[in-house]
Amino acid sequence: MSVAPFPTDETPLDVLIVGAGLSGIGTACWLQTECPGKQYAILEARDTIGGTWDLFRYPGIRSDSDMHTLGYSFKPWSNAQAIADGASIRHYIQETAREYGVTQHIHFGYKVVEATWSSEQACWTVEAEQRVTGHRQIVRARFLFMCSGYYSYDEAYRPEFTGEKDFRGPIVLPQFWPKDLDYTGKRVVVVGSGATAVTLVPAMAEKAAHVTMLQRSPTYIVALPGQDAIAKGLRRFLPERVAYGITRWKNLSLSMLTYRIARGLPSLTKQRIVKMAAQQLGPEHAVDPHFSPRYNPWDQRLCVVPDGDLFQAIRQGKASVVTDEIDQFTPAGLKLTSGQELPADIVVLATGLKIKLLGGMQLTVDGRVCQANQLMVYKGMMLSDVPNFALAFGYTNASWTLKTDLTAGYVCRLLRYMDQHGHAIAVPRREADVQPQPFLNFTSGYIQRAGQVLPQQGSRRPWQVYQNYLLDMLTIRFGRINDGVMHFGPKGSLP
Repeated sequence: MSVAPFPTDETPLDVLIVGAGLSGIGTACWLQTECPGKQYAILEARDTIGGTWDLFRYPGIRSDSDMHTLGYSFKPWSNAQAIADGASIRHYIQETAREYGVTQHIHFGYKVVEATWSSEQACWTVEAEQRVTGHRQIVRARFLFMCSGYYSYDEAYRPEFTGEKDFRGPIVLPQFWPKDLDYTGKRVVVVGSGATAVTLVPAMAEKAAHVTMLQRSPTYIVALPGQDAIAKGLRRFLPERVAYGITRWKNLSLSMLTYRIARGLPSLTKQRIVKMAAQQLGPEHAVDPHFSPRYNPWDQRLCVVPDGDLFQAIRQGKASVVTDEIDQFTPAGLKLTSGQELPADIVVLATGLKIKLLGGMQLTVDGRVCQANQLMVYKGMMLSDVPNFALAFGYTNASWTLKTDLTAGYVCRLLRYMDQHGHAIAVPRREADVQPQPFLNFTSGYIQRAGQVLPQQGSRRPWQVYQNYLLDMLTIRFGRINDGVMHFGPKGSLP
């Protein structure tokens, strides 16, 4: 796609959105609907819409959340597949952007490198670099909305192993999947046990000679129907929006209920998930140790396999699971710490993401450089003592978009409140008696590695990060804008 021309008017934009993925496009649609007079633009570092769903192109790429909750609240998901492939999700995002007239507001190929706030002007000055030419462009905006995700698009988490140079085959990272990689009839080892690995294994097994998933420790894996039978039935008798709304709330309620049960009764939940895995595998395949994790359910995110495709590939002998660690690469494969050797023609390192907040840009407020890990998150979406700024960050135990939809709706409420009361600045002020806590209570490796990157949450509201849609809805959608923590004022200095 071509790069849209930048506005030449010296007047700052009302809102600058960074990122044209699922969150950024949704935010723009909310702005156009709820704040139709606001002038906005979107900066997107890549050359197309879609974010994650355009970047990842590995075999089988799909959502691990149902699309009736991962989809936008205002745009029904009409595809029959509830657990959808990446191309379908990308098409959905692009279709939404076209329908709402968002595409014309996107400036492709510009990566934000620095954002500087001036209280005197009540304005952000954002410096963006054209990734092809290196040209720097300055954009000014009254409100900055970051929808750039939470991981690096340029780097993945990539552990190094002894003997890699001796291995005769390719070593592949899913985030940078080679277009010309032919794995037909090849022996493949996928290293990892997260959502990417459990997606890759059955997809590659369709053409490979055999695929082995090599994991250090098992993950909870749950088989769910690829299609939602209730959604399919409702669409036959009800208008599309009504059917979508009912299905959305049904799935949302079910996910919250199962999460609460899992956290309240972890041992019982573990037994149930492991038993379901055993039923999927059949009597010829052992569930322990490969599908019986050491941690409790939802200490890490559960993996969903539509229609049990991973288990089916194992039953058919096309795939297998090995629980062990890599000692070193050999010319013909991998030698494990147990002494076992895994033959491989191709090794795929599905070893995780590298967390990167705010797209890696430098954030400065009135000459003070802000470090994200020293800031506290207000209502899960704004940063302490950073004015006119919001961050789209979704749920870890439910669909990402549920939270980003709430965030976009809140920002629209906030902007309207500021207009009604003549305020130029809105800033959540950190309270001295609120104790800092980790932003996410997750034991996943990529979260643990990001301790110096992620901000903090607080010990009480409105600084707590709920992993609960109903609590967030009460706090964000219906809570008071002027709550005593959010401070307002005119141009000149921070209130």
